[in-house]
Amino acid sequence: MNGTSSSCTAEMPYGYQPSVKGFYIATELIIAVLAIIGNFLVCLAVTRNKKLRTVTNYFLVSLAVADILVGLVAIPCAVLTDLGQPRHDLPLCLVVLSILMVLTQSSILSMLAVAVERYVAVLLPFQYQRVMSSTNARLALLVTWGLGAISGSVPLMDWQRQPADSNYCIFTCVVDMNYIVYFNFFCCLLIPLVAMCIIYGHIFLTVRRQVRRIAVTRGTAVVRRASGSGSVTEDAGSSAVAGTTVGGADTGTEKENRHSRKAGEEVESGIGSLIDTETTTVFTNPGLSTASAGSTCSRSASTDPHPGGSNESTSNSRTCQELRKAMSLFLVLFLFIVCWMPIQVINCVLLLCPQCKVPMSLTLGAILFSHANSALNPILYAYRMRSFRHTLIGMWRGLWRIGPKHQ
Repeated sequence: MNGTSSSCTAEMPYGYQPSVKGFYIATELIIAVLAIIGNFLVCLAVTRNKKLRTVTNYFLVSLAVADILVGLVAIPCAVLTDLGQPRHDLPLCLVVLSILMVLTQSSILSMLAVAVERYVAVLLPFQYQRVMSSTNARLALLVTWGLGAISGSVPLMDWQRQPADSNYCIFTCVVDMNYIVYFNFFCCLLIPLVAMCIIYGHIFLTVRRQVRRIAVTRGTAVVRRASGSGSVTEDAGSSAVAGTTVGGADTGTEKENRHSRKAGEEVESGIGSLIDTETTTVFTNPGLSTASAGSTCSRSASTDPHPGGSNESTSNSRTCQELRKAMSLFLVLFLFIVCWMPIQVINCVLLLCPQCKVPMSLTLGAILFSHANSALNPILYAYRMRSFRHTLIGMWRGLWRIGPKHQ
């Protein structure tokens, strides 16, 4: 909150704005209810649908659990501190204020784990089963929550050095802003966010380069088909004049022509295209990063002469799904950045420019925006991820089918 050390010991900041405080508390409670219900449905969907029990979704469930705890614990604690409670109890006040920081760090590290998992799934698929095994996934979850608990609880480790004369449990009065800005923001939040942006950027740029390569290959294949059809017509005319004295040889040539035409069609439709990485070559059909990538992926699915009949086609379809999922998860990251940056910028201003006055309404709005991220994630899952959406719709329809029977 926007309070100085002198105002902390005198009276509650913004105590003269009861209407602002009432609106803030009511909005916090609404966000808490939406976060609990939405993220509970996400966890329930994963438990109900076996197809959703993947390594990616385990990390998303970890993120959903953190968001549920934001609604159950962190937001009520934020409301308490908004009222200045608990008073005259510094250790308990620090515990209350540290809860949200622990959950925030766990969410960031869960998203970092998801980004690494997407990188391996899309660009290193042959190492995926070894790197992203169930054991490694569980270990990663333990590490994310362990590091989140440690980094978010740093103020508790040195609570005796905190200002003991604060009458009210106000965030900026009790927690050292140097810790919030330099350690919590710059080290524990900004560095993982930059790393995730680099990971997703590398995925999409690699796919974009490959889309261009496919376009060049497709154009070459079209030219070859055109020239090949002209020579076949010429050969057919000569054959009509000369007769068919070498039927066996003609049959072999016909087979070769059919084979080359089939190969050209496969290249044209995007089947068997490759993504070249530093460590491996992946059969793929890029589906994201640009509009042309999406059209390539959809065109491959619609023009495949042997749908589901070849290993390459199956690999293409699988890679398209992985890329779409990577784009959806990047949107989760983007939403997190948009929601959490305003309050972090305000914290930087309060530390680096003490004479600058930040309106209390702006600070409260930024806090609400950061908490709203926990309620918006399930909406993004349902909108962008078809498997989640279909499972949630099936669960909803199941409730309506069961309802009339009990009536």
